[in-house]
Amino acid sequence: MISVGHLTKRFGNQTAVDDLSFEIPAGQIVGFLGPNGAGKSTTLKILTGMLEPSAGTATICGFDLLRQPIDVKRHVGFVPESGAVFESLTGLEYLEMVAALYAIPKTAALERIRQFIAFFDLSFETLTDKLLGAYSKGMRRKVVITSALLHNPPVVFFDEPLDGLDANAAVGFKALIQTLAREGKTIVYSSHILDVVERVCHRVLIIDKGKLILDGKPDELVAAHNSGTLEKLFTQLTGGGELERRAEDFARTFRP
Repeated sequence: MISVGHLTKRFGNQTAVDDLSFEIPAGQIVGFLGPNGAGKSTTLKILTGMLEPSAGTATICGFDLLRQPIDVKRHVGFVPESGAVFESLTGLEYLEMVAALYAIPKTAALERIRQFIAFFDLSFETLTDKLLGAYSKGMRRKVVITSALLHNPPVVFFDEPLDGLDANAAVGFKALIQTLAREGKTIVYSSHILDVVERVCHRVLIIDKGKLILDGKPDELVAAHNSGTLEKLFTQLTGGGELERRAEDFARTFRP
């Protein structure tokens, strides 16, 4: 479903994505991990057609990212970290606009919207009575997730999707992506909440400084490195081992 070969992205003299290669089959939930600035969001923006790569190739559902960009966009859903929306629209107007862009018939779109808002415990009145600019962060996130899934894409990219969601909505979201994977959809899940990644992802890709440094099943990787948890493994691999010492040094500055 996703095939990436030697993908590279440069911004001037800075290399954000460095010779990245991997493949992801249908029905797999893949955790896409890395420290801040590792190139995760840049990679997701390339794979969703928002940025052009400097080098390398990628195909989504068999469509070439550069030669068939419209076909790629038809087959992917994307929840960006920013959760940006048109704040001057109501939630319903925004979702209807997204449905129209994907040529979803209005009746079918409205039925899907009703199903999603019921899942996320939103009232239809909320979608129609309030502009998105007045929504809470969590409510916006629910609308953005709905918009990404509205056209039933076979591949979905999530960048920090739990940001702003309350505990119940987060539990529901985790159940949702597991259900989508069982139905054959490919899920790429970028997050810093590693205990969630460890529980729901079939596989993790860890990148640092734009390079792929580890690829495998979470439990097998943790066992192979004798780390105990994915979080500890992540800090070992990405230079986070000094954090405790630095925290102690920082705390000393406040001691008499």
